Amino acid sequence: MSQVINLYRNAFGGLSQASWMLALIMFINRAGAMVVPFLSVYLTESMGFKLKDAGIIMSLFGMGATCGAFLGGWLTDKIGHFKVQLTSLFLSSGMFLVVLQLKTFESLAVGIFSLSLVAECLRPANASSVSYYAKPENVTRAFSLNRMASNLGFSIGPALGGLLASIAYKWLFIGDAITCFSAGIFFYLYFRCRTGFKTQKHSDPDNPPQNATENGQKTAKARSPYTDLKFVLFAILSCIFATTFFQFFTTLPIYYRKVYELSESGIGLLLALNGLLVFALEMVVVYLIGDKFKLSHLMALGTLVMGFSFVILNLFEGHPVLYVAMAILSASEILAMPFMATVAVQRSNALNRGSYMGLYTLSYSAAHIISPYLGTNIIASFGFETLWWTLGGMSIIAATGFYLLVPKLQWESSQTS
Repeated sequence: MSQVINLYRNAFGGLSQASWMLALIMFINRAGAMVVPFLSVYLTESMGFKLKDAGIIMSLFGMGATCGAFLGGWLTDKIGHFKVQLTSLFLSSGMFLVVLQLKTFESLAVGIFSLSLVAECLRPANASSVSYYAKPENVTRAFSLNRMASNLGFSIGPALGGLLASIAYKWLFIGDAITCFSAGIFFYLYFRCRTGFKTQKHSDPDNPPQNATENGQKTAKARSPYTDLKFVLFAILSCIFATTFFQFFTTLPIYYRKVYELSESGIGLLLALNGLLVFALEMVVVYLIGDKFKLSHLMALGTLVMGFSFVILNLFEGHPVLYVAMAILSASEILAMPFMATVAVQRSNALNRGSYMGLYTLSYSAAHIISPYLGTNIIASFGFETLWWTLGGMSIIAATGFYLLVPKLQWESSQTS
């Protein structure tokens, strides 16, 4: 037992106070993640939309997220990560209450797009904050801590959301609004004196800017990520990965409902298993293997494991396979996702980190468009079995790309650092 305690102590040690606070804020925000996991069920069952119409609205959510990622990255480089995060959190809180009042297809389409646009501005700004406050040797673990907090929150959000949805779906939107507002308050109170309202260029006494990029590259050329062709290809591969993974939010809840007839609370508990597993294991796994294996190998393996988590649904039947598949999907997330953000940080510097993190985030946001449209249309035309085989094939493509491309990205980054 003492060895296990020491392992967790070492895994979490050495991280700055600011990194922990960013994780706390992310936990509060994600603990209210009740709407997105149930949005497809809400649209088809509560609102009575057809599956394809629900897919269109879910894709508009992704389109708004894509625009938000681009806008958030651009704004982060222009006005700083503090202002962008604060504005996104408070505006998102109000937007959830607005969307709750919308009932028609057209109004919901506009509302969901606008909500995701505002909410997604948070991600590139938050990623910039994580890298800004992390020591160079702890960048991957700082991102893992942030993801751990996010997953702990997400383990609570869907479970609580399932219970609230069984009462009335409106409570999902109210819960999300409350947690966004609460996260905004905590963020403002802690970081207003650290970063200020106009700049993040001063030295932080708790954790000075990492290496020379924050104060020694003022004259360095700020390369645009959109002209960095290898990184653009990396973003495309990340989009393929995310398109596959995001079936977790879109078609898996529908599959649980239509094929296995799970209740809302049952769906919420199954989705919460993912958050609990990632919360319990990710930091330790990253600590144990992060420096011992190549990033390309970890990302490729994680991507292949993700594909298998969907394919297994075609190979076995019964409720136990749902939990096994979710555990495998959680393992893939632990193996792949923490190291993807590290690649983006290594490729950028202080002058263009917001834009690089914006493009990386944009790849996930674009997947929010593709994932529901692809998933719902394959289901409507060919059924769930074809979808799961398709996702397995996409995972093989993405894994191969990561295995071949990431070493080249790392080598070039090391030559210019």
